[in-house]
Parts: sequence; C-alpha cells; structure tokens
Amino acid sequence: MNKTVLAAIIVTISMLGFTYIAVGSAGGMGGEDWVNKLAVLGAVVLVLVTTFVVTKYVRQMQNDTAGGKLADESWDGIGEYKNEPPFGWAVVYFGMVIWAIWYFLAGYPLNSYSQIGEYNEDTAVLDKKFEAEFAGILSNPEKLNEMGESVYNANCAACHGLQADGMDGKAADLHVRLSLQSVKHVLMNGSNSNLLGTSMPMPDRNGLLNTNSNALITDAEIDTVSKYVAGGFKGEGADVFAGTCAACHGADGKGMEMVAPNIAEMSPSMVEMVLNHGKKGAMGAMPAFTNLTEVQRKAVAAYVASLSQK
Repeated sequence: MNKTVLAAIIVTISMLGFTYIAVGSAGGMGGEDWVNKLAVLGAVVLVLVTTFVVTKYVRQMQNDTAGGKLADESWDGIGEYKNEPPFGWAVVYFGMVIWAIWYFLAGYPLNSYSQIGEYNEDTAVLDKKFEAEFAGILSNPEKLNEMGESVYNANCAACHGLQADGMDGKAADLHVRLSLQSVKHVLMNGSNSNLLGTSMPMPDRNGLLNTNSNALITDAEIDTVSKYVAGGFKGEGADVFAGTCAACHGADGKGMEMVAPNIAEMSPSMVEMVLNHGKKGAMGAMPAFTNLTEVQRKAVAAYVASLSQK
C-alpha cells in the first residue's frame, strides 16, 4: 500500500476517534438535539473530504506530469496551463450552497430559539425598566453620583483603579485634569480627541506660535507651560500660556465653546465626550463606551468630574 494512502487512513481514523471521544463524552451523539448531531456529521464529512482531497492531490503531485494547453500569457518565462476547475470542487461548492439554504430555512430556521436572542430580548426589557426607574435622576445630583460610582466600578475600574488613581500609570489619574506627561504629549504631537463633540484638531508643536516672541514654541517653553498647566495653573509658565494657549483655551484654561476644551478642570461634558468617542494620548488609546446608556454616561461623567473636587 502506498505510504501516502496509509498515512491518510491513519490520520482519518485518529481524527474520527478524537471527534467521537470529544463529542461522545459530552453527550452530543445521543438525545434529540439535532443541531449537535448535524455538527458531528459535519465534522465527520469535513475529515473525510479533507483527507481524500489532500491524499488525491499529494499522490497527483508525486506521480503526474503537467499537461494541457498553455495560456497565451507568460510571466518571466513561466507559463500557465488552461486546466478546467476540478469537477469535485464544483460538486462540493454547490452542495454546500444547497446545505446552507436548507440549514437556514429548515434545519435551524432564523426564527428559532437562540440563547443570544433571549439575552438580547431580556436586555432590552431591563434597559426599558432601568430608564423608567431612573427617569428623573438627572435632576438629583446625589443619586446621579451614586449611580455613576456603580457604573464606574463595573466599567472603568479595571484600568483606572477602584480609587481612580490610574493604577501607577496604567491609565489616567482621574483626580487631576491633566498630568505633566499628557500635557507635554499633546503639545508635541497635537490632539484630535473629539472633546468638543466634533473633530477640532489641535496642531502639534510645528503649528504652535508664541505670540510673545512671534516664533514657534521651543522645548524649554513646552516644559515650562506643561508644568504650569499640570500644576493647576500655578507657578512659572503663565506668560507662555498666555502667548500660546489662551487664544483657544481661554485665559483661565476653561476653554471656549466650539473652539477648545476645558483643560483647567474635569467637567462632566468633557468626560461624556471621552466616553462617547474614546481618546488617544500619552498612555495609549481608551475605547469609546457606546455600550452604556445615555443616563449611565452622564452618571459616570458626573462622578468622575466630582473626583477632582474632593
């Protein structure tokens, strides 16, 4: 017997044996669950077809020689034969099309029960119940903060920590508006984090002009103004901020509507924008939290904004 055929038989028996052990031990071979039975049947057919096809073409490569009519085109002297597609491939292709139609319409119809569908239905019911229960919470700051803390612990604490301290640089420390590292990164690289709800990019250092000196901002000025902003607008750097940043962010750093965000304090609207759009910065990328409802996002925003005031 040819070694290739013998190897194919051994592989086929082994794979079918592993399939039987894995499925049979889980009870998939018995009962009335036709979905599992179809899955097992599919696995068996897949093993048989795969080993047959591989064996056939391995033997063909071992024994056959090229033949047929060459195509007119060639590439670097390499020609291509005008061989017809294998008949077996066409049979398998159309057979799979017919099986797919049967599976969706009869074997496992689209309107049949599914755990995912049940989960989505239950989630929709609970979302409506949640919205009705907390419909007036936006006018109750205390309750809104309580909800925000709960939502924060479930969705944000994994990165920012239960104390919202950023877990030693893993994420931003939410007790401060901006860290020295973050300010310097934005000044060097610019920013486009949709903190105003629209794409209003801030230029990098090559677009930042210090009107006091009528020249592009220097490394020394970046260091100085970064410490000034991160330090709560105290100490040296007020002159650099006034000449470079105040035109957009305002003299007090609290931003201007549709121009630049508030960089002096953690405002609920800014936090909500980050939740809606995500954010890229010195520490990496934070994803958008579109899985939260509007009320949940407002609650988290209120809670996070209150941390810097404690």
